[in-house]
Amino acid sequence: MPSAESLPTGPAAPSSSLAPYDGVLLLSFGGPEQHEDVMPFLRNVTAGRGIPDERLEAVAEHYHHFGGRSPINDQNRELLAALRAELAARRLDVPVAWGNRNWAPFVTDALRELHEGGARRVLVVATSAYASYSGCRQYREDLAGALVDLAAEGRDLQVDKIRHYFDAPGFVAANADAVAAAWQRLPEGAREGAELVFVTHSIPTAMADTAGPEGGAYVRQHEDVAAVVADVVRSRAGGAALPSTLVYCSRSGPPSQPWTEPDVNDHLEELAARGVPGVVVAPIGFVSDHMEVVYDLDTEARETADRLGLPMERAATAGVDPAFVAGLVDLVVERAAVERAAAGEQEAPPRPSSGSVGPSHDVCPVGCCPNLRDRG
Repeated sequence: MPSAESLPTGPAAPSSSLAPYDGVLLLSFGGPEQHEDVMPFLRNVTAGRGIPDERLEAVAEHYHHFGGRSPINDQNRELLAALRAELAARRLDVPVAWGNRNWAPFVTDALRELHEGGARRVLVVATSAYASYSGCRQYREDLAGALVDLAAEGRDLQVDKIRHYFDAPGFVAANADAVAAAWQRLPEGAREGAELVFVTHSIPTAMADTAGPEGGAYVRQHEDVAAVVADVVRSRAGGAALPSTLVYCSRSGPPSQPWTEPDVNDHLEELAARGVPGVVVAPIGFVSDHMEVVYDLDTEARETADRLGLPMERAATAGVDPAFVAGLVDLVVERAAVERAAAGEQEAPPRPSSGSVGPSHDVCPVGCCPNLRDRG
């Protein structure tokens, strides 16, 4: 099985073109910029689900705790600049726009901007690395809706999306570096016997069960990358055991609906009860410091660990780590080469991946990650 340290993370062969693509879209979730944005933003996120404002107000408090401003937008601005710089360094002259699903700049406006700049075939880099309805298909549904709206304006665009990059060498390397650094920050007496806690967003178990073409991909992908990262960190830690577990945060929805478990706070309680001397919390399910990271982990989980007297260090997200940014551009270059190979213009490119699951599909199969609300 290839490791995160044995796979290439540097630039692909230089090229002056990403043909057949002439535009790149950084597509993200979006977030409010001020107090007044919070409730309209949350209504956008939950549109069509019949969730009353009373329940949204509880989530709104997480944003108000930080002045009504989500950290995700500033981080996407940084990622946008980093992607542009990496593309320019490789002499890939292509416009890059940023759009969101749930808040300005909206995806329709970003695609319109690219079209006005001359783009006709756009490749999407989404800030979601894993398969699931909310992490992939819902983005594709929003893209499809945007294309319908733009077609009504006389703007024709073709849009593709890079493959899931949970096991892409750059993403894995960035996370491995971050977890190793967090382990080193633990007090010396807490490192020996410490445990790694990999965290991702909880989703309904029905969504998890139907993720990917065969189902179960959401959990399977997280477990796969967690195993690779843990192995790399153990090798750097001089053979320390560093047991690891995948846990979840940000559960929502009615109590009667099953969601993926265990919750990170419940797991910290369990570790403390077993006498574990320290813990590294690693948000591998998140590309950057979303609200779920700064509130659910840096605030709530931190309070839990402090109350338990459990030394805890939170690993950084991939963010704009150079290996991660280079890896995203590698995937852009790869997908362009896949399309040229399909047209008979070159050989099929290599598709590197870490772990045992193997590289994801380029085009999502029909029925992949279904919208369960459509099933009544």
